[in-house]
Amino acid sequence: MTLKVAIVGRPNVGKSTLFNRLVGRKQSLVDNRPGVTRDYREGRAQLWGRDVTLIDTAGLIKDHRPDAFSQAIREMTEKAMSLADLLLLIFDGRMGLNAADRDVADYLRRQDKPVLLAANKCEGKINESLLREAFELGFGEALRISAEHGEGMGDLAHAMTGVVETLASTAANSETKDGEESESEATILKIAVVGRPNSGKSSLINKILGTDRLLTGTTPGVTRDAISIHTRWVDKNVRIHDTAGMRKRAKISDKLEKLSVSDGLRAIRFAEVVIVVLDANIPFEAQDVRIADLAEREGRSVVFAANKWDLISDSRRHLNQLEMRLEDRLPNLRGAELVPVSAKDGYGLHRLNQAVGRSWKRWNGRVSTGQLNRWLEEMKTAHPPPAPRGRRIRLRYMTQVNSRPPSFVIMCSQSRRLPTEYLRYLKNGLREEFHFDGVPIRIMLRSQSDDNPYL
Repeated sequence: MTLKVAIVGRPNVGKSTLFNRLVGRKQSLVDNRPGVTRDYREGRAQLWGRDVTLIDTAGLIKDHRPDAFSQAIREMTEKAMSLADLLLLIFDGRMGLNAADRDVADYLRRQDKPVLLAANKCEGKINESLLREAFELGFGEALRISAEHGEGMGDLAHAMTGVVETLASTAANSETKDGEESESEATILKIAVVGRPNSGKSSLINKILGTDRLLTGTTPGVTRDAISIHTRWVDKNVRIHDTAGMRKRAKISDKLEKLSVSDGLRAIRFAEVVIVVLDANIPFEAQDVRIADLAEREGRSVVFAANKWDLISDSRRHLNQLEMRLEDRLPNLRGAELVPVSAKDGYGLHRLNQAVGRSWKRWNGRVSTGQLNRWLEEMKTAHPPPAPRGRRIRLRYMTQVNSRPPSFVIMCSQSRRLPTEYLRYLKNGLREEFHFDGVPIRIMLRSQSDDNPYL
């Protein structure tokens, strides 16, 4: 069992910066504005040789008249703290304690969990009297750290390790279980859920998980971070990335939204299968096509989920129209599966799970060299390559050099003169013959005669 440490505190004290520092990469979004973090995020870190799971949480603040959204954020943070074995309370060492810090500390004292106290932003000269005030919280002396500059990280890790070791001694077989978890990581299917704002991505993932793990709302832009969640989905071990809605680049002016979209792009590169969530009422808008094209360019396998299907009346006719539009607008993903789903009532989730599995298998598919060259001869016979300047381009030999996505090399003459249209003809033939539906295909041309214009 991996022990969990939740980083908590009021907004804008540097929790996400510290989280990124400890996990060793920029995993959480960071901005000077308070309230950037909304959903809680988990990440792995090592403390003196021991694996721990860190949890970055939203800022806790007491609101006497909270709206539904702020209340949902607080409930999500409280849920994250309930999962933790150790709570790491952060406050701003330059500003000292304020009423919000005291409210957070008062809440933590009632949790019956060990608490470590750290004063962040303590680089350079600081007012010692402000740090002495921290004793009144009842958690002992505050550790002095600077998450941005990396100061005090050794002392913090040492203090955290002491508590973690005490907790670990009560967890039977914890080392064995940790080893099992790390071994199974390579077998986990990685999925990114992407789409336009307000298409229902977070709601869909919550329905898959069977719990309200992610914040949802009718207002676009609720999700900011690309949150990674490990779960069991029917018969598959999966890690699902929820991403922020992606708008057209020209409409994005806010720095935070740019960071959110960049975070989503990283999730696509991390994924093996990308689920593009469409609003079934307004599907295949220009931005939907751009997002799917992006996933294809990154070489990911793509499945489309037409969400909000519960609002569609003539489902058979509407599905036929969607499939025709998919074929027309995304020919480079011809054959990609489109599954009607409803995040509201769970309709279609089992079929979506099966489509993801099939897409992943095609993405990993391999074809023998003998099969490829027999197929290539048939394609050349049916449609011979062109003859620029009177010399026929000769396609001599073909082999698959990689999968994930399927990638092929063709040895040929005059490789630079083979038209794009003929390459598209070969890709479509590969997709049809070897069942690479909805999977990006890469074809590279190689020729020893490229530098010789007379061959």
